Amino acid sequence: MKRYVIVGGGVASVGCIEGIRSVDDISEIVLVAGEGVNVYCRPLISYYLEGKTTLEKMKYRPDDFYDKMGCKLLYHVVDKIDTSTKTVYWDGGCVQYDELCLATGSTPFVPPFAGLDSVPVKTGFMTRADALYLESVLTPASRVLIVGAGLIGLKCAEGIADRVAKVTVCDLADRVLSSILDAPCASRMQKVLEEHGIEFYLQNSVSRFDGNVATLQDGTEVEFDVLVTAVGVRANIGLIKGIADVDRGILADTKQATSAPHVYAAGDCCQGYDASIDGARVVAILPNAYLQGYTAGVNMAGGDMAFDKGMPMNAIGFFGYHALTAGAYTGEMTEIVSGDNVKRLFVKDGKLVGFMLLGDIERAGILTAMVRDKTPLDAKTLEILKNNPSLEGLSAQKRKEILGGVV
Repeated sequence: MKRYVIVGGGVASVGCIEGIRSVDDISEIVLVAGEGVNVYCRPLISYYLEGKTTLEKMKYRPDDFYDKMGCKLLYHVVDKIDTSTKTVYWDGGCVQYDELCLATGSTPFVPPFAGLDSVPVKTGFMTRADALYLESVLTPASRVLIVGAGLIGLKCAEGIADRVAKVTVCDLADRVLSSILDAPCASRMQKVLEEHGIEFYLQNSVSRFDGNVATLQDGTEVEFDVLVTAVGVRANIGLIKGIADVDRGILADTKQATSAPHVYAAGDCCQGYDASIDGARVVAILPNAYLQGYTAGVNMAGGDMAFDKGMPMNAIGFFGYHALTAGAYTGEMTEIVSGDNVKRLFVKDGKLVGFMLLGDIERAGILTAMVRDKTPLDAKTLEILKNNPSLEGLSAQKRKEILGGVV
């Protein structure tokens, strides 16, 4: 029998456990997690602040999941891996492995702002603990400054907008959601956010803090009661750096194997295969984390599985206005605008490589499948996709080709 060890307690670890058990239902699994709580859906923390979900509903698996899967759960922060002895260490203990999966996720990046230590009430917005802390300090009179206009910062803004007096967001980027939306689409989303009272300072981040006053780079002073830093995240690669190949994340192949023998990686810490660019990239989204973890688990247990369909994909919404994006934004762009609905299709080398949908995002699954499967795209199909993503109007044979044999 083997001993499988997983470091990290997020969604990727669940995938890894279930992948292992799909092949091996008797060997030992040890999960070492540093956060101290059972697995939950991190994207739901803003909905918790809005009162749209509960701590119980945020759970990704029931409390008895680990027992039912025959998995020993240890709450420790791992500080060292020795691949020569196949041992994982933490303060005061260690465990040996036959196969190891790193699912260590990512941590917030907080720039060294001058005077940050002088801010009395501050937090990030990545974990359940962050949400609970915010809930404990916010009042109807609170003025909240969020540094970062990316997905994390804006979901925080939406989550607290109706329970505080003012929300101000600043960012060095020239637009909101700069890693997800281009300028025209970002402008539409920003307008929605502004209509709900959120104030923006873009291309204008914090120069220094003096207690509850932030001085921006253009000299503007913003008074606040609560500070949320949401500048960005970085993959947790420290445990394996110098042992296996790393870049912006831990480099892994389509089987989720790293360059270190018997060591796999999955989730936000991992730089795996991205089908939309035919190369390696960190794709930090929940479905990707689970599938990478599941793939790693199958292969750790002696199975044979490849995950070569991963790609960036974001389904987001603010105050009822939704966006769905996927793939890469390269090649020739075609845009269709109808009122508040925007469809942008990106075609390169005869294939759909990415898209942005704002407003109406129904029936986006066909576009996602075409990007993921690198489906050849002729002129007729493109013309139909511009107006009807359900593919009505195409021949049955063409629909079979695009849908992989399913009509």
